[in-house]
Amino acid sequence: MAGKKRGNGEGSIYPRKDGRYEARLTLPDGSHKSFYAKTRQEAARQLAAALHDVHQGLPIVAEKQTVERFLAHWLDIRRHNTKPQTWLRYEIAIRVHLLPALGRIKLSRLTAQQVEQLLAAKLDSDLSPTSVVLIHTVLRTALNHALRQGLVARNVATLVRAPRPAKTEMQVLSAEQVQALFQAAKGDRLEALYVLAVATGMRSSELLGLQWEDLHLDDAWLQVQHQIGFTKGSGWYLDTPKTKGSRRRIDLPPMAVEALRTHRTRQLEERLMMGPAWEEHGFVFPNEIGEPIRGTALLANRFRPLLKRAGLPAIRLHDLRHTAATMLLEANTPTKVVAEMLGHANVGITSDRYQHVTVSMQQQAAMTMQRLLAGN
Repeated sequence: MAGKKRGNGEGSIYPRKDGRYEARLTLPDGSHKSFYAKTRQEAARQLAAALHDVHQGLPIVAEKQTVERFLAHWLDIRRHNTKPQTWLRYEIAIRVHLLPALGRIKLSRLTAQQVEQLLAAKLDSDLSPTSVVLIHTVLRTALNHALRQGLVARNVATLVRAPRPAKTEMQVLSAEQVQALFQAAKGDRLEALYVLAVATGMRSSELLGLQWEDLHLDDAWLQVQHQIGFTKGSGWYLDTPKTKGSRRRIDLPPMAVEALRTHRTRQLEERLMMGPAWEEHGFVFPNEIGEPIRGTALLANRFRPLLKRAGLPAIRLHDLRHTAATMLLEANTPTKVVAEMLGHANVGITSDRYQHVTVSMQQQAAMTMQRLLAGN
């Protein structure tokens, strides 16, 4: 055939009537794959890349789909098997960060260098390392799906090293500071929440998602069954805890039981005062009309002012969880018991997170062993 060009006898390049070039490759199964380009050089490049993939046993992928189109499809799939708050983080990472930089690139032609440049640019723009790690994680996860679907020959995001996430400094209150906090909270409508936070080490999303049906005050225990989340436009939702270990029973000290009984009485009085304006959702710690409280609002409007009145540092509500764990470990409570109370998936998480305490415990154990062996 006139104008027919062959490359090493493994593929062919044809000039087309529309002015483009077609590179045709015969695959091992006898089928054919064609690529189209404006120049013969570009057609030859595509053919060479396809031949390389065939020799490496990699799938031959189409070049038409863009990163934007694929990520929109992937997001739609994930909507059905991802928790709403997690899906929202994915959507923001894609819409705000990935699409402006990578959206128009052909999915099959995305390179590790382009991904690396994006992450570097985000770090240079003072975006936190934690946020940049999330962007990288979302892209890597999405490209894994593309790889399984045969849409890409390899996941280029796995070739890029993400920055280390920034570690949030843990702030822990001493026993004396906890007493000062409780003293300042006397009579506060959320006094029981602060007592329960320290007594149980529950996450703020678990505390704010706690419902009265989860409490068994006569037997002094509660069951963590939910965590609350909020999505833009859709409001609040209750979700199951993220791991099996997070769905747990926690025994309550008498101080917490007493605080919760007092809180229950106060809440019933609030309901009577509000009348029809009260919205009953069964929450233990709702706002003044029965609706759930956002953690950000609790921190800014209630917890930080309380800390100021108590003369305490401006810690996060989550730091009361760290305070609970540290106090228990310093009192030589077995790490496994603390891990179960906190809802950690395994003891290793607890040991790693509170290493400064567990190292001290190990040193104390060594000295105890010395006394026992020496007969002192």
